[in-house]
Amino acid sequence: MSAPLPLDATHQVTNQAPPLHGFDPLACDPALVGALRAFGSDDVVGSLSALAVEAGSEVAREHGRLANDNPPTLRTHDRYGNRVDEVDFHPSWHWLMGRAVAHGLHGAPWAGGAHAHLRRAAAFMVWSQVEAGHGCPISMTYAAVPALRHNPEVAARFEPGLVSPVYDPGLREPGAKAGLLAGMSMTEKQGGSDVRANTTVATPLADGTYALVGHKWFTSAPMNDLFLTLAQAPGGLTCFVLPRVLPDGTRNALRLQRLKDKLGNKSNASSEIEYANAVGWRLGEEGRGVRTIIEMVTMTRLDCVLGSTAGIRIALSEAAHHVAHRSAFGTVLREQPAMSAVIADLALESEAATVLALRLASEVDSGGELLRLALPAAKFFICKRAPMVVAEALECLGGNGYVEESGMPRLYREAPLMSIWEGSGNVTALDVLRAMTREPSSVDALFEELATTMGADSRLDAAVSDLESEMEAATPARARRVAELITLCLQGSLLVRHAPEVADAFLASRFGERSGVLGVLPSEVDTAALVDRVTPGVAVPSA
Repeated sequence: MSAPLPLDATHQVTNQAPPLHGFDPLACDPALVGALRAFGSDDVVGSLSALAVEAGSEVAREHGRLANDNPPTLRTHDRYGNRVDEVDFHPSWHWLMGRAVAHGLHGAPWAGGAHAHLRRAAAFMVWSQVEAGHGCPISMTYAAVPALRHNPEVAARFEPGLVSPVYDPGLREPGAKAGLLAGMSMTEKQGGSDVRANTTVATPLADGTYALVGHKWFTSAPMNDLFLTLAQAPGGLTCFVLPRVLPDGTRNALRLQRLKDKLGNKSNASSEIEYANAVGWRLGEEGRGVRTIIEMVTMTRLDCVLGSTAGIRIALSEAAHHVAHRSAFGTVLREQPAMSAVIADLALESEAATVLALRLASEVDSGGELLRLALPAAKFFICKRAPMVVAEALECLGGNGYVEESGMPRLYREAPLMSIWEGSGNVTALDVLRAMTREPSSVDALFEELATTMGADSRLDAAVSDLESEMEAATPARARRVAELITLCLQGSLLVRHAPEVADAFLASRFGERSGVLGVLPSEVDTAALVDRVTPGVAVPSA
């Protein structure tokens, strides 16, 4: 007769992946490192080392969890009944914000320096893998500077604080703060993406400022120091900047009505606000508000691409890490052909998104023409792919991935956001058609870029030919197809030039007969090599 098992026998934890702590996001991301060397320099790669180590640390990842588990709360009044309109954040939010600002992920690139925007883009991608929500105020601060420069006097007042490496939270007069953050407030309930349906009214005042009255439906990060907004001035739709605190130290009349209960992005406060004769300074000419603020929209769209790429990359890291340590049916998961194909396909998505995102960021440094057409296309396609990729990565963890403690549900809830922010899919795809018509030089820049790999691969050549045909006969009903083809052709061309070891698998699986299911790759693809490239290196604790 056998002896009974000890009572704690079933409590021994086996066959579980160790925590993904203490890994180096650069070491397992050859696409990012390769793109930085191709479009920048080894110095740019080296400058990210400290940030990457911090991003992969247990401390940073825990702050990301806590910031989402403890979302912000709104206080409209103080205990005495005075209107305060403040939002309280968990300490982990402030830790994340402080590190992001210190690493220069906000307005710092506008101060200058070689490859400043490329470096910032890569750093933003790496750091966003820690936690995505706090990237919103960081991104808006980055994007605000070029719009502010339409009024040199206003820019001179605020820009030094927006590029400062000091995070200085709290509502105080901007000139008294060591660092500033900016936001934007355009969306109204009756218009959404149709900003020309704006009903907020701006009345000129004797001192050159304007009094704004209106209701904004969606304003993220309401505790930032100043906001760019659109309102109807006497001369038409106009761009303004509104500080939360006025030069005399009094609070501007921005009333926070409520915080939005969102699908994801829980750490970040998104609010509904009213302007009750709030004071603003005009940026640019009256009636040219859209043209003025479009530079901010362009930069935030770039960050949508960067943010989606970061989400794809961290989801891939979690999945690749899990299957490297989890066994089923007698074999480590990553060695099973079906699972290897899935991880390899996720890796192709990540590598293609990364090289294109950083190529676009390099255009900000060079002032090239490619951005105007390629950016809305990439924003459409990469942001559309993110939810599908993250869902597949979650499934690689099985039931473990569906549990909140794994962190995968947070990534999944976050994934659709970038496709909605700064113009949902149809709006962004139609912007591609508008760019083709209004800025034909951007079309020339696109085909000049693609011409660099003409003849290198027949599949890519055929796709470029299809793209030319689609663009010649482009209609709104085909706008999404045009945006998709632009993105795929650019990704294929960039991989041929800068990652030939990946390019063949990408071209074989993304052109010609394609499957809508991830993990369906041609039999000749070396899936193990692709998986090896992207698997994080984490020390396995001894038993």
